[in-house]
Amino acid sequence: MGVLKSILTIIFIIICIALVVLVLMQEGKSAGLGAISGAAETYWGKNKGRSMEGQLVKITKILAVSFILLAAILNLGVF
Repeated sequence: MGVLKSILTIIFIIICIALVVLVLMQEGKSAGLGAISGAAETYWGKNKGRSMEGQLVKITKILAVSFILLAAILNLGVF
């Protein structure tokens, strides 16, 4: 069981580092004054899920869920 806990801890650390890097790679959510006039709604804004920024958001969500699950599993003390 000690080996399993060590493996999960290493995976947990890798997820932590990846999560920090992905959050720092993302752009800010402030739309600025363009949101008032509707200028922020462009082709790229409508298809944001297919862009690189959309992929970063999806990966960040997946890593955040796995971070929470691994933190709960490691905290249970089953190992």
